[in-house]
Amino acid sequence: MISVTNKTLQDLEFNTILETIAAKCNTEMGHEMALEITPFKNKEELLLELFQTSEYVSSFINNNAIPNHGFETITKDLQLLGIEDSFLDVNSFKKIAHVATTANFLLLFLKKFQEYYPKLNEYASTIATTKDINKAIDVVFDKYGEIKDNASPDLVNIRKSMQLVRGKINQSFGLALSQYNASGYLDDIKETVVENRRVLAVLAMYRKKVKGSVLGSSKTGSIVYIEPEATLRYSRELNTLEQDEREEIIRILKQLTNEIRPFKSLLLEYQSFLAHIDIVAAKAKYANAINAILPEITEEKRLFFRDAFHPILYLNNKEKRAVTHPQTIELTNEGRIIVISGPNAGGKTISLKTIGLLQLMLQSGILIPVHERSETFLFDRILTDIGDNQSIENHLSTYSYRLKNMNYFLKKCNAKTLFLIDEFGTGSDPELGGALAETFLEEFYSREAFGIITTHYTNLKILANELPCAINANMLFDEKTLEPMYKLHLGQAGSSFTFEVAQKNGIPFGLINRAKKKIEKSKVRFDKTIATLQKERSKLEKTSQNLKEEESKAREESKKMENINAKIQDKLERYQELYDANQRLIYLGQRLDDISEKYFNNKDKKTLIGEFLKMVEIENSKRKKITKKEKIEKEKVEKVVIAEVKEKVEEIRKEKKEQKIKAQKIEENKPKVILKVGDRVRMIDGKSIGTIDKIEKTKAVVNYGIFTSKVSLDQLEYIQPL
Repeated sequence: MISVTNKTLQDLEFNTILETIAAKCNTEMGHEMALEITPFKNKEELLLELFQTSEYVSSFINNNAIPNHGFETITKDLQLLGIEDSFLDVNSFKKIAHVATTANFLLLFLKKFQEYYPKLNEYASTIATTKDINKAIDVVFDKYGEIKDNASPDLVNIRKSMQLVRGKINQSFGLALSQYNASGYLDDIKETVVENRRVLAVLAMYRKKVKGSVLGSSKTGSIVYIEPEATLRYSRELNTLEQDEREEIIRILKQLTNEIRPFKSLLLEYQSFLAHIDIVAAKAKYANAINAILPEITEEKRLFFRDAFHPILYLNNKEKRAVTHPQTIELTNEGRIIVISGPNAGGKTISLKTIGLLQLMLQSGILIPVHERSETFLFDRILTDIGDNQSIENHLSTYSYRLKNMNYFLKKCNAKTLFLIDEFGTGSDPELGGALAETFLEEFYSREAFGIITTHYTNLKILANELPCAINANMLFDEKTLEPMYKLHLGQAGSSFTFEVAQKNGIPFGLINRAKKKIEKSKVRFDKTIATLQKERSKLEKTSQNLKEEESKAREESKKMENINAKIQDKLERYQELYDANQRLIYLGQRLDDISEKYFNNKDKKTLIGEFLKMVEIENSKRKKITKKEKIEKEKVEKVVIAEVKEKVEEIRKEKKEQKIKAQKIEENKPKVILKVGDRVRMIDGKSIGTIDKIEKTKAVVNYGIFTSKVSLDQLEYIQPL
């Protein structure tokens, strides 16, 4: 599907990405395979890989983390398994058992959680699961990887016999040790081990008095190491049994190898599956480190990378705690070629490499650090000509090489090609090289190829302005300091700021003017116009940024004012209701006072009752039945008021608690006064003040005048005398 040369991989530093991913692999096989990652030829395989990596990234934040997939490589063991009459050793079976267990567990896990990992399960579902491999191995090996005693009937008998013989060896050696030690024939160390056999440490002068086989002596020759005669006989018997054991184990291993041999191809699948998961996991870890995602891949010919970071630069700056500036770039059929111009050290080459590297990574199944709304389509070819060689003596050979490279571009360039050229046309006479570069650009344009180039040539800037589907771009610079802002701006060519940078670096103004006179006035005016426009653009960018910040602040202030107004309005309504209720009560009080005064003067109960009933009826007529809706609204208001009261009470409680804790801390930090008889004191949590009459160890008798009390000294605090 995609054709990429080694030069392109080298230009874009793709190997650095692979080395970083390989370092995150858990297995040796995964590490080796990660270093060999290349762009996918098949679109379906590429999309499957990208979706799998994206699913693995999601496992870092959900509760169903993908289990461990580490294993030891079994390639050589499986090659031996393919040879007839061969047999595997104990270590090989340990590795095979681990691979089978890990693979089967992971396959069943992905099947169980296929809703979370559909693409990973799609790949896993093509591989069969089986317990037969582990069952066969478990019959022979225990959980520690050792061959079981009951792996065969003969092995059971052999190991029982060996156990008995070892007992006899220990018994006979113990008797000999006691006997010769009592006779005074042994050195102080008494015994030691030589060639995995227990021997007596016999003094050299008594060597002939001890019957047995001499297995060695000390460096000085003062001690001779002898295996007792009785022990020697049993040792020979043990050697025979150990040989029988080895032969039986070989027979068991051959039998087990024959049982496992039919599963060779399945074990190869298991190993490939685990290695693939290891690479996917490493890609996911790398994606997590650079905040990478899977952008939308479209059929429409459009590349739109929003807030794209150069991954290598991002990680390097992250270690240095430096800022990495993202770039936003778009290529469409209506704007398929971008010509970036401007002074050196402004970030042109990095912007070029960022787009090329991210597209290459994506088409190699690696997630990329861009905004989630980014999108791109898949190119058939990525062509690059990015040279960092700046030495004068190599200019001729460099230009010849670059011309050969352009010739290759002309042969391969088509409508599904992305070409990236740095410092287009350099290495030759500016006018002649510029003319040739202009012709190349016209040819690439006519073939409808997509591309990005960087240049200082004015004729290429003009051509980009004239071609309908080409766009000029520049890297923004601060108009005052001429410091780079590392921000790509589309739609306008960039000035090289040649004379401005020279002036900034201390070149005399007179020399700069002489230089200006040596070139065509039209070129100076053109470059000056571009520089002026670029400065204006920089000013507008800053102004726009300031306006956005001010707008954001204004919105926040507006929201705050709205909240304050709503609270004030709510309080005013409540105060109005309270005022109305109070006015009504005052009126009723006045009416009641008038009725009382009349009754006081005329003592007419009938009139009193009549007036009172009249007043009650008037008030009742004013009342109306509260509807259900009003009742709900009233309850809501009451709840809000109650909540506010509770909140206020909580605040008061919290404040009092903090004051109490603060007071306690102050009290604790006060220097302790040593209490004595006659001191005025009171209990820490009390108010009554008394005088100490007597002190008994840790307690004091306090006289309160009316009564006395025995209190612990720790509970008393000293009161200053009046």
